[in-house]
Amino acid sequence: MSSRPIDLRSDTVTLPSPAMRKAMAEAEVGDDVFGEDPTVNALQEEVAGLLGMEAALFVSSGTQANQIALRGHTRHGDEVVAHPMAHIVRAEGGGGGALAGIQFRPVGEDDGTMDAAKIEEVWQSGENPHFAPTRLICIENTHNFAGGTLWPPARLAAVVDLARRKHLALHVDGARLWNAAVAQDVKPAQLAAGADSVAVCFSKGLGAPVGSAIAGSKAFVARCLRFRKMYGGGMRQAGILAAAARYALEHNLARMAEDHANAARFAAGLRQSKHIQLPYGAPQTNMVFFGCTHPQVSLSQLVAALKAQGVLVGQTYSTLARAVTHLDVSRADIDRAVAAVLGILKA
Repeated sequence: MSSRPIDLRSDTVTLPSPAMRKAMAEAEVGDDVFGEDPTVNALQEEVAGLLGMEAALFVSSGTQANQIALRGHTRHGDEVVAHPMAHIVRAEGGGGGALAGIQFRPVGEDDGTMDAAKIEEVWQSGENPHFAPTRLICIENTHNFAGGTLWPPARLAAVVDLARRKHLALHVDGARLWNAAVAQDVKPAQLAAGADSVAVCFSKGLGAPVGSAIAGSKAFVARCLRFRKMYGGGMRQAGILAAAARYALEHNLARMAEDHANAARFAAGLRQSKHIQLPYGAPQTNMVFFGCTHPQVSLSQLVAALKAQGVLVGQTYSTLARAVTHLDVSRADIDRAVAAVLGILKA
């Protein structure tokens, strides 16, 4: 067995390559809090261009990006419509209520999307003092906890149209928007069209060690800058980190198609076992969620047995495990991981 584990727990476990480290070491830097870091400034301009926005702001993490966006779009006591399993609702430590003073209104389909008509049903104008005014719609593309799923263009367009008609802001949690763009063979700006803000991440499939960005209008990004400072996000000579993100955008974006192919290969391999369930079907991007129905091997036991063989997967629910492909996982690694699963379950 190889001494290097096959780490499928998340695409956040990627390590910067020697070339990325070289770019970081050679980055031109300045004080970003003063707006004087040339590498950060270049990254922000590049991201804004890729997303079709006027401006962008480099921040430390995807959670910080989302929480700053919530604060930037809303006032205390407002209501935000989001999928009940969205990362911004489920996995950001209750930040929406604690930091922005908002409440979430859950609306969602099983595939991680939201139906515009159902959003309209819960919309509140704010005229009735009993009800929190609806101020913002948050969508997640790709949607993590629904299996790395993509928003169909027609459904996305309907939500954009509703936001315009109801004068609502629209925020896209695009932590894996890069995956969505590659999977659908479109420019990232096409997936951001109609949104008021977009958050993107560099430390997942792109392979940078740290960092995300918020993009939107110049006025909105200027407002977010204040909240970034308030939330402790002034990072001074951050060009060292921005250089990794710039390298990742140049070298690691198109290759995400390999990750998607490896996820499909892993899912196909799992289907060889009658004891494996794939509740979300074939993966749309780089995530495979699977369950285990073996009469003698529970899912937790399967995950533990895989770990003993050097294959790491995450168990996100009691009945589901998650495997996420990324640039540090090869096709050979996928074949070895499949063989390990089938060997433990005896197919």
